[in-house]
Amino acid sequence: MKKMLNLTLLLIALITFSCKEKSKENKEVAIQQKQNVKPNIVVIYLDDLGYGDISSYGATELNTPNIDALAKGGIKFTNGYATSATCTPSRYALLTGMYPWRNKDAKILPGTAPLLISTEQQTLPKMLKTQGYQTAIVGKWHLGLGTGNVNWNERVSPGPNEIGFDDAYILAATQDRVPTVYIDNGNVVGLDPNDPIEVNYKTNFEGEPTAVDNPEMVDMKWHHGHNNSIVNGIGRIGFMKGGEAAKWSDVDMADHFLAKAQDYVKTHKNSPFFLYYAMQQPHVPRTPHPRFVGKSGLGPRGDVILEADWCIGEFVKTLKEEGILENTLIVFSSDNGPVLNDGYYDDAVEKLGKHDPKGGLRGGKYSLFEAGTRVPFITYWKDHIKPGESNAIVCQMDLLASFADLVGTEDNTTDSKNILKTFLGEEKTGRNNLIIEATSRTALRSGDWLMIPPYKGKAYQEKVDIETGSSPNYQLYNLKEDKAQQNNLAKAKPEKLQEMIAEFEAVRGKNYKNIQQLKLR
Repeated sequence: MKKMLNLTLLLIALITFSCKEKSKENKEVAIQQKQNVKPNIVVIYLDDLGYGDISSYGATELNTPNIDALAKGGIKFTNGYATSATCTPSRYALLTGMYPWRNKDAKILPGTAPLLISTEQQTLPKMLKTQGYQTAIVGKWHLGLGTGNVNWNERVSPGPNEIGFDDAYILAATQDRVPTVYIDNGNVVGLDPNDPIEVNYKTNFEGEPTAVDNPEMVDMKWHHGHNNSIVNGIGRIGFMKGGEAAKWSDVDMADHFLAKAQDYVKTHKNSPFFLYYAMQQPHVPRTPHPRFVGKSGLGPRGDVILEADWCIGEFVKTLKEEGILENTLIVFSSDNGPVLNDGYYDDAVEKLGKHDPKGGLRGGKYSLFEAGTRVPFITYWKDHIKPGESNAIVCQMDLLASFADLVGTEDNTTDSKNILKTFLGEEKTGRNNLIIEATSRTALRSGDWLMIPPYKGKAYQEKVDIETGSSPNYQLYNLKEDKAQQNNLAKAKPEKLQEMIAEFEAVRGKNYKNIQQLKLR
């Protein structure tokens, strides 16, 4: 009997051990499978959001809890850069991994410009498609469409679909430019064939009112450059006729793009996807939904930043509800620095108060000073990225090579650098140097230093109330000690200046002064 009992106990022990080992093995397999699953990738890209425009980067007059949650749960970069101080070149660099100054046409584009990115170029969505990703853009495009003579009443091509996006729901350029319609995979949404669209950026159509000739029809007064066709009581850049049923509602744009982004997540969650969620805030015209009007106390510019923060919160909530937040890498940033008066009188200047959109930096949109290109930059991946802050120099252009590494391939064809470990918080160093650009002028950020070569042109642009960074003399700043760029050390540090010039010319070349003076739209 005792022998039988011992055998029984031994059998129970063996079974228990076997079950534990099996459980351990299953857990290891589950972990391995989870590690082998390619993450969804979402780039949330705002428009004209400054380094100091969100509370996680020091704003005291605006509270942005949803963006702050990404910063607190991920890596907040204090030296994160767009390549450029204006939108089109920054977006070009983000999607191609190439410096925009290599393409002479990579400047702010009119709404009728041809596609800027060659269909033969490597792009971020193309690279991800080769690794099994579904790819989509929702929001602002502003990289040109077609071949230069677009018929908006037929499918517009080439466009986002031809450079790697499976799905593309966009506005062609910016919300202050015609055509003021949404485009779904090349086709204008809601177009009545009996009311065809006509667009011209040089000549108005006979009988069509404009903001300059018909001020009584305008609800938002224009300051400069926005006095052509009137849509929804707002003067735009360029002339448009027809397409009444297809015209968007400005105040509903944020909700509209959010719904499209959420729907994409819900319908594509079972396979890895890349979503470029290109939000329009806080670009002009700033038209917050009535839910947000007056919420910030800073006028429409502050209101649309709060609106954008809410949209981001709702979008992240959707990722969580669909059970994919833990397997989604989110990158949050802006295409360039801030500007207050960018063409309309909308109280952005008058109601600024104590708010500093530059976050203590110098310059802004259109400027070679730091506030032009240094922007909020956050990477977030729940349970994968350990929260923290990084002083590493990182650039949006580097997402292409870094994501290539993330998904198991590599890219050696572009200017993009593989700094994946930095983006994931596993390393503290990023780029050694970076060429930054503003309206065809370039400068060098290297380590703690910034060097700006001499340029002709105005040092200050009255229209936008921003210092351009242009000077007849070399400029050299130690950004670690002089964040606000108040002390030009070019004369005091001649050896360092020569070192920076040599480093700059090694990347940029010596023929870099064939530039135009700053032109505003």
